[in-house]
Amino acid sequence: MAPRFLTNLIPRKEKREEGRPLLQVLRTLTWIQWGHFFSGWLAWTCDAIDFFSVSLSVTHLKTQFNRETSDITTAITLTLLLRSAGAVIFGILSDRFGRKWPLVGNLLVVALLELGSGFVNDFHAFLGVRALFGIAMGGIWGLSASTALENLPVEARGLASGILQQGYAVGYLLAAVINLQLVPDVAAGWRALFWTGAGISLFAAFIRMILPESEIFLRAKAIEKARGHTTTNKTRVFAHETWVMLKTHWLLCIYAVLLMTGFNFLSHGSQDLYPTYLQQSKGFTDHNATVATIIGNCGAIAGGAIAGWVSQYIGRRLTIVIFVLLIGAFIPLWILPSSFAGLAAGAFCIQFGVQGAWGVIPIQLAEMSPPAFRATFPGVAYQLGNMVSSASAQIEATGGKNLRTTIPGKEGDVPDYATVQGILMGVVAAFVLIITIIGPENHGSHFEKAKAAFEEGAGRDELVEDVDEPHGSRSPSPPTSIREQDVKEKTSTDIAAV
Repeated sequence: MAPRFLTNLIPRKEKREEGRPLLQVLRTLTWIQWGHFFSGWLAWTCDAIDFFSVSLSVTHLKTQFNRETSDITTAITLTLLLRSAGAVIFGILSDRFGRKWPLVGNLLVVALLELGSGFVNDFHAFLGVRALFGIAMGGIWGLSASTALENLPVEARGLASGILQQGYAVGYLLAAVINLQLVPDVAAGWRALFWTGAGISLFAAFIRMILPESEIFLRAKAIEKARGHTTTNKTRVFAHETWVMLKTHWLLCIYAVLLMTGFNFLSHGSQDLYPTYLQQSKGFTDHNATVATIIGNCGAIAGGAIAGWVSQYIGRRLTIVIFVLLIGAFIPLWILPSSFAGLAAGAFCIQFGVQGAWGVIPIQLAEMSPPAFRATFPGVAYQLGNMVSSASAQIEATGGKNLRTTIPGKEGDVPDYATVQGILMGVVAAFVLIITIIGPENHGSHFEKAKAAFEEGAGRDELVEDVDEPHGSRSPSPPTSIREQDVKEKTSTDIAAV
C-alpha cells in the first residue's frame, strides 16, 4: 500500500467530458484555438530569448564594460526584481480589458527594449535598460498562459501546459543557436543577439494582433453590454472584486508565492550562470559551452511536454514530485564529470527534471487561481517568486569567488561553481518537494465557466449565469462558485462509478 502522503497526492477521479481521448480532443480544436495557443507560446519564447541573451553574453559583456562576472549578473538580478511590477500592471490590464491588446502592447515594449539593449555602450545605461525590460518581461507569462490555455478543452490543458512552459526552453535554445552561429560571424558581435530577439518579438506581436479576442472575454463583455454597464461601472466593479478576491484568497496568495519562489530558484539556479560555469570551472570553450546549453534545453523541452501530458492522468502535484526527485538524482551527473559528453548528459538530465516540473506549473497555477484573475494571480505569484530568487546568479557568482578549485592545464585557481550550484540545487529541490506536497490542487477545474473580473461576484469565484434561459424562467438559486461546481461534478462522477 502506498504511503498516506503519496496517496493524498493522487487526485480523485475527474469528469473529463465523456472521457474523450486526447487525440480526438485535439482534432476538434479550431484554428482560432490553435492560434491562441501558438501566440501565447511564441510570446513566452520571445521573452526567454532576450532574458537568456544576457546569460549567454556574460563573457562578452565583461570585456565590453570592463566589469567582473558578479557585476554583469546585476543586470540579471535587476530584471528579475522588477518582473513583479510588470505582472501587476499587465495582469490587471488583461483581466480588466481582455487578453489581446495588453499582450500586443507588452510584446511591442519588449521588442523596443531588446533593440535598446543592443545599442548601449555604458554599463549603467545597460543596467537601466535591463531594469525596464524586467517590467516588460513580467507581464508576458501571465498573459501568455491565460491566452494559450483558457480556450482549450479541459482534457488538452495538461499537455498544452507542458508545451507552453517549454517556450522558455525553446527561447533559451534559439538564443544559444544565434549566439553560436550568428554572433561570431558579424561585426556587431553580442549586440546581434539582442537585435535578432527584437525582430522575433515584433513578429509575435503581429501574430497576436491578427487573432481575435479570447472567446471568454467576448462573452463577458456581451453580457455586461446587455446589462447596460458602462466602462466606469465595470472598472469600479473590477476594483471591488479584486479586493474581495484578496480577502478571500490571501492564504492561497502566500502559498503561490512560496511555491514560485522555489521553482524560480530551481530554474535560475540551474540556467543563468551555466555557460559561465562550464567556461570558468570546467575549462570549456565558448562554443562547447553553448552546445552543452543547447543539449540541456533539448532535455528541458522533452521533460516539459512529457510532464504536462502525464499530469493530466496522475495529477499535477504527484507529477511535480516525481520530476523534482529526478533533479536530486541527476545533480551528481550535472557537476562531477569533466568531459564534454558527461557534462552535456548531465545538462540534458537536470533540465529534463527542472523543466519537467515546470511544465506542470502553468496549468497548476491556472487551476489553483481565483478563476476570474487567471492573468493577474499566476503572473504576480510567478514574478514575486522571481523577485525573491532574483539573486540566484549573484549568489552563485559570489560563492565562486570564495570557493575555489583548480582544473588541469590551467594555472591558478578558478571559481568552483560546480559545488556551489550542486548545494543550491539540492537545498531548493528539497524545499520544492515539501511545499508541493502540502499544497492544494484543483485538477481538472472548469475555470472557463467563471465570471470575468469586471463582473459582480467574480471575487467570490461565482459562475456565469445561464444566459440562454429567459430571465425569470426559473426560480432563483444561490450563486455557485467554480470550486463548488467542480466538487459537485467530482462527487457525481464518483457516485456514478460506484
